[in-house]
Amino acid sequence: MRWVQPIALVLSINLPYQTKIMPEWTKHHSAPVSIGFLIFDQFSNLCLANCLEPLRAANTQTLKRAFDWQILTSDGAPVLSSSGMQVVPHAPLAALKPCDYLFITASYDHDRHDTRATRQALQRASRRAQVTVGLDAGPWLMASAGLLNGRRATVHWDLLDGFTEAFLGVEAEQARVVRDGPMMTCAGAMSALDLTMGLINDHLGMSARLDVEALFIHGDPPVGSNRDQKAVSDPLVSRALALMRNNLEYPLSQTILARHLSCQPRTLDRRFRAALGAPPGTVYRHLRLASARKMLEGTNLSIAEIGLRCGYDSPAAMTRAMRRQYGATPSELRRSG
Repeated sequence: MRWVQPIALVLSINLPYQTKIMPEWTKHHSAPVSIGFLIFDQFSNLCLANCLEPLRAANTQTLKRAFDWQILTSDGAPVLSSSGMQVVPHAPLAALKPCDYLFITASYDHDRHDTRATRQALQRASRRAQVTVGLDAGPWLMASAGLLNGRRATVHWDLLDGFTEAFLGVEAEQARVVRDGPMMTCAGAMSALDLTMGLINDHLGMSARLDVEALFIHGDPPVGSNRDQKAVSDPLVSRALALMRNNLEYPLSQTILARHLSCQPRTLDRRFRAALGAPPGTVYRHLRLASARKMLEGTNLSIAEIGLRCGYDSPAAMTRAMRRQYGATPSELRRSG
């Protein structure tokens, strides 16, 4: 099994010195990233949805099965979420096969699940995963199973004081997401969205992350979001992206973009490459095609009209660009949507 790369948004890996990881615009994997979601009774719907929906969207946007997941419970029986929704799992935890990630999701009544049987099951399951992730109160169960001994970790902040007192061998932090070696911990539902966006970034690249963010949080950032955890923390690049999105029908040249942003074109190019791993022209074309694809799948506008709205003089020009970008024509994308 391949070793999965570190999540880009997490800066808690123990290194002798900090290095800057340059972003990659696109990445390609031959096999799907495999994930097991272990859920306990009274788990948070929002926490699970903030993981599953971005992963589903990433698969849809990339037109491939980039992520594969299964829902697990301790004994294979259905469980109820904290809001009373029943979830029927795919399999019991004992059936978990070797995977890239194991997500442990617990919320209310986590102490009721903290039994000897659970601790032993988590120890066995963690050995089958390259990375074990605790969501919400999940880190409590991980710590009780000894998975976090000598490591840094976070937990839902309502539990942090008790967690600190209960697990003296764990260095507890009030953080959104912490990674220490093959263990990751996450403070809650909105932090789960941060973590999942970072996972998409690491496995598919910045282009896929921007596409998914546009569906979920563009123009409506999560409550309490941390600027350093967004896909684009460079304010110049963020302003440039806003200009691009607002000028799809009549695309601006790099020179005019730079003039609007009061910088030199070469400065804009350098900052885009540093923040996104691609020059402004590549990113602009991606945004235009992504917008065209949304119109194809969600409206009855003609292909010619969509092309004009996204800056293409003719349907043929947009067709060529879409075939290069998605490996499919506008008509094929419309049928598949």
